[in-house]
Amino acid sequence: MKSISSAAVLLCLVAPASAQAPPSLPAQPLIVTRGQAIVTARPDRAFVTIAAESRSRVSAEAQKQNAAAMTAVLQRIEQAGVPKDAIRTIGYELHPEFDYANGRQTFRNYLARNTVEVRLDDIDRVGVVIDAAGAGGATTITGIRFDLRNRAALERDALRQAVADARGRADALAAGAGVTIDRVVRVEEEGAPIEPPRPMMRMAAEAAGGNVSTPVEPSTIEIHARVTLTVAIR
Repeated sequence: MKSISSAAVLLCLVAPASAQAPPSLPAQPLIVTRGQAIVTARPDRAFVTIAAESRSRVSAEAQKQNAAAMTAVLQRIEQAGVPKDAIRTIGYELHPEFDYANGRQTFRNYLARNTVEVRLDDIDRVGVVIDAAGAGGATTITGIRFDLRNRAALERDALRQAVADARGRADALAAGAGVTIDRVVRVEEEGAPIEPPRPMMRMAAEAAGGNVSTPVEPSTIEIHARVTLTVAIR
């Protein structure tokens, strides 16, 4: 009987506390909108990929010839006004090449290829550098790519505009519904679409005749931003 009495007392003490718990309040209503923005700018930086290839039936000779060929190319590029710190090696290859006939593989020669990337902060000189590389003996010029030196600042500007667009949409929805925006709950950046690759230019490099440089016309660069905005209303 003593244990039953203690349990009854405990139940009496707990029950009032449970009865006094406030009911759960409904969640605050929300509005979710998406905003986007596009910032355009003319590129002010370019990258050009340049390679020199050499072939020989002896691997060491192919390497030796290639070293001389790329040295001549680099000298011409530097003479065109490109500083050394704007040139970097991005690839080197040495491998055998074969001919295939009647199901048989026959050794032809060794190929040595040295590839560098040249950064140009004056895009009006892209054609001049292309011609200089060709005159120096480059065998392949490919992958002209344009970019922006202040890309980070323009990306932030696009984000600000995208948030403003999302907030404007939220304000319009709230006004149409006859409610008021109370506070911003969340702002999330969405993955912006990746810019399509620039057209690749591949050419057998030849010394340019006359004083006319290779024409290069950069297109405008677009920076996209997308955000999702969540606001609470009352």
